[in-house]
Amino acid sequence: MVFAQLCAAMAVLIVGSVALDSIKTQTEEHPDLLGGSASYAAVSASFFQPVDLVGIVGSDFPEHHLDLFRERQIDLTGLQIVEGKTFRWAGEYEADMNKRRTLHTELNVFESFSPKLPPAYRSASVILLGNIGPELQNHVLDQSERPEFVVADTMDLWITIAQPELIKLLGRIDLLVLNDSEARQLTEEENLIKAAKKILDLGPKYVAIKKGEHGCLLLSRTEFFSCGAYPLEVVKDPTGAGDAFAGGFTGYLASLNRSRFGFTDLKRAVVHGTILASFCVESFSLYRLTKLTKGELQDRYDRFRDMSHYDEESRAEFRI
Repeated sequence: MVFAQLCAAMAVLIVGSVALDSIKTQTEEHPDLLGGSASYAAVSASFFQPVDLVGIVGSDFPEHHLDLFRERQIDLTGLQIVEGKTFRWAGEYEADMNKRRTLHTELNVFESFSPKLPPAYRSASVILLGNIGPELQNHVLDQSERPEFVVADTMDLWITIAQPELIKLLGRIDLLVLNDSEARQLTEEENLIKAAKKILDLGPKYVAIKKGEHGCLLLSRTEFFSCGAYPLEVVKDPTGAGDAFAGGFTGYLASLNRSRFGFTDLKRAVVHGTILASFCVESFSLYRLTKLTKGELQDRYDRFRDMSHYDEESRAEFRI
């Protein structure tokens, strides 16, 4: 299978935060980086499909970031640019990059964000609701015209402070993306398979549980897929990896240009999202993704496929 190529069909709709991040690790520190869930997701999805982006930034948002979006076939009609300061987040990673702490958060113009879909966006068939409040995610769906497939991301904060609105959302989407600790928090189940089944009982047809360096689980009521992470020796900045995964996943599905998706389609989408996430963490912000070529994507996809498959002889029946 060839790594998916950009298709000229209908754009994928992505709604989320666009931010300026300041990241500190044990070896480096970088201020005012392009960040936000929608930024990572949109750039990742743009490798497969044009993107319609909905978000908000302040008048201080650098023009060169807007130019980057445009170069990636990301339409900015739905990006609100208002007077004030852009959403800012600062975080510091420990030597174990699975552990980080927030140094400060400044919502700024994002505090008053109310997603408004331009008329041309409302007929989007594939939608990614990035990690924003579930009331805003529901507001987007209120404006949408019968989408074929809706992916939603969430986080521990919304599970804590907005769970009723999140539960309402789960009855309106096709797939929920969350990490392993969030799945346990939402369901109060330690076992991830039990947690996934409880999430499916709340409405979505599928759930994707991210496990960081240990990959991802994809489940429906009757099917199961476990995808490992691409093995990396150097990880510089994990910020946005989950959003890059979600964007790659959703962009790949949209590129299939179908009205329905089977579980095999979703499995392949998980692999494509995993590959994008692996490139994302190799540098700070979106630097690695913006330099990425189709050849590099194809090469890593091929290596990952070869590493993940048994040879023909080992596919014989199990022997004791």
